[in-house]
Amino acid sequence: MLNFLSSKPENSKGRLYKEVDNQSSRSLFQRDRDRVIHSTAFRKLNQKTQVFIDSENDYFRTRLTHSLEVSQISRSICNILNLNEDLSECIALAHDLGHPPFGHNGENALNYKMKNYGGFNHNEQTLRIVTKLEKKYPEFEGLNLTWESLEGIVKHNGIIKNNNLKEINQFNDIYNLELNNNPSLEAQIAAISDDVAYNNHDLDDAMRANLINIEQIYEIKYFKNIINNIRNKYKNIEKSMIVSLIVRNSINLMIENIAKTTMEKIKKNQIRSIGDINSFTGFLAGMSEEMLENSIEIRNFLYNNVYNHKTLEDKRKKSEIILRELFDYYQSNFSSLPIDWRNKEKLHSKERILCDYIAGMTDRYAYIQHKLINE
Repeated sequence: MLNFLSSKPENSKGRLYKEVDNQSSRSLFQRDRDRVIHSTAFRKLNQKTQVFIDSENDYFRTRLTHSLEVSQISRSICNILNLNEDLSECIALAHDLGHPPFGHNGENALNYKMKNYGGFNHNEQTLRIVTKLEKKYPEFEGLNLTWESLEGIVKHNGIIKNNNLKEINQFNDIYNLELNNNPSLEAQIAAISDDVAYNNHDLDDAMRANLINIEQIYEIKYFKNIINNIRNKYKNIEKSMIVSLIVRNSINLMIENIAKTTMEKIKKNQIRSIGDINSFTGFLAGMSEEMLENSIEIRNFLYNNVYNHKTLEDKRKKSEIILRELFDYYQSNFSSLPIDWRNKEKLHSKERILCDYIAGMTDRYAYIQHKLINE
């Protein structure tokens, strides 16, 4: 398959801080993955919003379960193509580390409060976490991931042209991540695996929440074919089981399509080296035109019927108010922050410190702190 285009740990550009490697039983990329899994930020994803905020039902996905599902999909595709599963898994597990409480609404709230102090972007925050905020090693800040993992995390959605992303650009001055070049195939696969995961799993959660039903998604041609095949094969099947089979079959179809299409694009464009991947115009990992149209239709359906649903919108507005009020409170009462956070003022602005502090909260902890400041 594509082993000749696989990122090999023995060819890694290494880490920013040199380490003595006494653990030859694990490759560099395996160690990167393990460092992400054991990080505090990764553990906190268990109580951070994916789509559903503060639900009474504990079935729904969180940022943690979403990240695990993205990693599983990326591993499956890399396995088919004989690419490096460990690197793609590491990037997939780390890609959402920078999300604050309450998902994109939390990001909007922090970006608004930080508009005069450099802004807030969850991708930049992920870089801050893995290079500065995690404190587990006496020799360096962050996790000291390999160049390939950092490149994939920063560029998994494509090359970086935005000069306003000061955090990324400043780090790039120290450790050149080649922001104008495409990332590895493993990073590209982690990115498209994210699309596969949320298109299917958000649909699953929305049906479980009774925001949408099978009859509605039956109107989507892609799902109509899947549902008809299931009903023809299994008579009198339970509704909940149909939902699971729809998602399972859909993910399988998308995985197979991505693997096949990626292989075809590589052959068509005569890609012979990792350098060819980096310099190619656009991503090589992708879906066929028909599957991409299906994916866009599913995404539009989710926006119209789930993401903008009034039930969710009311909670989202409340969540933005919570983070804005927390920011205002800590800005006026900086001494209320834990002492280890206050001590960072020698290195960072007060606003950036409290932004890091709030962004690192779980949904539950943000609720608790907001309640305390209003008592």
